Amino acid sequence: MLDRVYVIVGGTRGLGLSAANACLAAGARLVVSGRDAQDVPEAQQTMGENARVIQSDAIAPDSATQLINTALDTFGRFDGLYHVAGGSGRRMGDGPLHQITDEGWQATITLNLTSSFNSARAACQTLLNRKTPGSILLMGSVLGTCPSSQFFATHAYAASKSAVTGFAKSCASYYAPHGIRFNVIAPALVQTPMSQRAVTDEQIMQFIKTKQPLDGGRVGQPQDLDAAVLWLLSEESKFVTGQTIAIDGGWSVSEGQYPPDLKGE
Repeated sequence: MLDRVYVIVGGTRGLGLSAANACLAAGARLVVSGRDAQDVPEAQQTMGENARVIQSDAIAPDSATQLINTALDTFGRFDGLYHVAGGSGRRMGDGPLHQITDEGWQATITLNLTSSFNSARAACQTLLNRKTPGSILLMGSVLGTCPSSQFFATHAYAASKSAVTGFAKSCASYYAPHGIRFNVIAPALVQTPMSQRAVTDEQIMQFIKTKQPLDGGRVGQPQDLDAAVLWLLSEESKFVTGQTIAIDGGWSVSEGQYPPDLKGE
């Protein structure tokens, strides 16, 4: 990753912060954004002179363009973007279909799908204008393709993440002749600020032991994604586009076991 410059949208916490630190350790230079201003000073101090950390809301249409321009102005190049920003819409009105509010649907789609669109469009426009190849990596979820109805019934969230996968695949097909690659990482349950509801629920943690059976049956850690992020952003994956990589501890190939009372026994 030496002499490569990337933008990480949503890189001051959780999955994005872990990826940012991994990219810096590999020799990349970064522009990193976070929605919450209080996260910026600490992240900047931790990342050092090879990163610029900026407060920015990924929902804003021009947010990613400003981040990319900062990369060009500061480091003189732009090689790709990793969009991590997003999250659960449960507190905004997401849930099972019959309970989703109009506001919850719109807010969840905006948070996950529209923000991804904003980032991908800005990155694609820049790479086309500069006539350079590059990698655009988006954040999906196993819930977009492998639902778990007992504990994770948020249907607007699932729709938004499924849409990210279809969006990336369609873009990958169109822009492949330009050397612009689109891929998606789809994690299962990972320990981040967003996952606190689940990781503090004893029933869910019992379920995860068999739903994510790899490595002893555990919740994922942000570092579990880092190697895939480095690979998909770098030239080492230059022959890969339109793919969704599930980093899920076996979620997508495991049934998981419910306690007997939840199976109707």
